[in-house]
Amino acid sequence: MSKELSPQQAIDKIRPRDTVCTTGFVGTGTPEELIRALERRFLKTGAPFDLSLVFAAAPGDGVDQGVNRLAHPGLLKRIVGGHWALVPKLGELAVNNKVEAYNLPLGVMSELFREIAGQRCGVLTKIGLGTFVDPRQQGGKLNRSTWEDLVEVVEVHGEEWLLYKTFPIDVAFIRGTTADANGNISMENEALTLDNLAIATAARNSGGIVIAQVEQTVNTPLSPRDVEVPGILVDHVVVAQADNHRQTWATDFNPAFAGQSRVAVESAKPMELDERKVIARRAAMELVETGGVVNLGIGMPEGVSKVAAEEGFIDEVNLTAEPGVIGGMPQGGLDFGAAINHHALLNQNQQFDFYDGGGLDLAILGMAQVDQHGHVNVSKFGKRLAGAGGFINISQTAKRLVFVGTFTAGGLKTDISDGKVNILKEGAVAKFIQDVEQITFNARVAAGNSQPVLYITERCVFELTASGIRLKEVAPGIDITTQILDLLPFSVIVDDVAVMDERIFADAPMGLREKDEFTSHLETVLSDRLVA
Repeated sequence: MSKELSPQQAIDKIRPRDTVCTTGFVGTGTPEELIRALERRFLKTGAPFDLSLVFAAAPGDGVDQGVNRLAHPGLLKRIVGGHWALVPKLGELAVNNKVEAYNLPLGVMSELFREIAGQRCGVLTKIGLGTFVDPRQQGGKLNRSTWEDLVEVVEVHGEEWLLYKTFPIDVAFIRGTTADANGNISMENEALTLDNLAIATAARNSGGIVIAQVEQTVNTPLSPRDVEVPGILVDHVVVAQADNHRQTWATDFNPAFAGQSRVAVESAKPMELDERKVIARRAAMELVETGGVVNLGIGMPEGVSKVAAEEGFIDEVNLTAEPGVIGGMPQGGLDFGAAINHHALLNQNQQFDFYDGGGLDLAILGMAQVDQHGHVNVSKFGKRLAGAGGFINISQTAKRLVFVGTFTAGGLKTDISDGKVNILKEGAVAKFIQDVEQITFNARVAAGNSQPVLYITERCVFELTASGIRLKEVAPGIDITTQILDLLPFSVIVDDVAVMDERIFADAPMGLREKDEFTSHLETVLSDRLVA
C-alpha cells in the first residue's frame, strides 16, 4: 500500500520543535513501535529536538516503556499530560525543571483534542475550579520553567468557568489493528478506542501528519462500520512487531478485552482478607446503597469490582472506566483501562462528556493525602509526580463520592481476625495531614454543591459535612482515641459513631447479593431516573 512505511521512514517525517501527540492508556493503545523508532532516531542523530509531547492518559508502564523512552536531554522541550504516574522518567524531567511541564485533567485533555480538531478556542468547563489547575493556584504548571498560561478564568452569564486553550498538533501517533489500502484503520483487537479519531482529526486540521501503528495491512477494503479512523486522515501506516503491539503491558492478547468473548467472573479467586479487602468491602456496600452507574479509580478502588464479583452482583451494577468502558468488570494493574464482559465501549472523550455532565451516580477513588478541610491530593507529593488523570473530572461531577485508602502508609501492618482489626505496626507516613501539598479535590466546592463524600479506611469511615469532617464509623477492635484521634493533626466531629458492619471482617462472603433491598434499591434508582 502506498501509505505504508517502515518505522524509521515514518519517524523521519518529524521535524525539530514539532508538537507530537500520542494516544495510549497505560499500555492499551500505546504505539510502542513508533515511540521506540523516535527514540532510536534521536539517539543516533540528535534529531528531532525540542519537541512538545502531548498525551491524555500516561502511555507508560511505570518504569521505562512507552513515552518513558523519550526522557533524553534535548529531545523534549515541553510536556502537556493528563496523567504522569506511569511515566516517571518524564516526571523526573518535570520536577527537576528540565522541561516546561503541565498537568491538566485527563478528561479535559481528551476533550481538548476534539476542540483542536474543530479549530475552536478551547474547552470551556467548570472542571478544575478550586484545584491546582485553577490559574489562581498553579494553572496546571509543574515547575518554574513553565511560563505560558494554558488555563484562564472567564465569566459567562455571571458564573466562573475555566478556559483550557487549544494549540496546533503537528504529528499524531495513533494505533489500530488493521489498515486497508486506503489507510482506513480498524481496532477489532484493541481493548480501547481512546481518542484516536479526535487526535488524528486534530493533527490533520492543524496541517500536521498522522502516523498509524497497526498489526497488519490488507488489500481488501475494510467494512465502513469497522473503520474507526478514516484513511483521509491517515498519512502513513507502520506495521508493528508483535512485541511492540501488545494489547496491554501485562497481556499479549485476551479476546475478552476486545469484546470477542465473555468470561465467567464468579470463579475468580477472592481477595485475601486484609486491610485492602476490608476497605473494598466497605466501599462495595456503597454500590448496594447507591446502585446506578459507577466509576472505579486505579489502585485501591480496583478491589471493589473483585468484591462485587465474589458477592455475585457485579452484573447488577454498571461499572465504568474513564477510557470508555461501560459495564462488565474493569481490570487492574497494568491491564487497567481494559475490561471483561463490558456492555459498550465509547471513545474516551465521549465517556468524559458523560462524566462531566453528571452521569455518574457514584465514584470510588483513591486518596493519598486528606487535610483538615477534606481536600484530597493524589497528584503530587514532594518530588513524586503522579498527575491528576481523570480524578478531577470524576470527583467533581459524581453524584456521590467515596475515597478509599489506608489510614497510614509506609509499612502499615494489620491482622484481620476474630471479627476485628488489629494494628500490628502503624505506617510511617501520615495520610491525614494539616494541609495537602496540592488540591486535586476541593472539599469546599463539593460542600457548596451538597455532594455527599465519604473517606473509607481499614479502621474507620469519615464523612464530609458542612461543619467539617465527621467520624461516622469505627471498626471493631480499634480504639477511637489512640488509633484515630491522636493520630490526626486536626479536630474532627465525633458524635454518635457507629460500628462498621461486622460482616466486613469475617473470612466469608458478606451476602450482599442476598439482601432483598439490593434489588429493590436498583429498581428505585432506575425508576427515579426515568421519572426525572
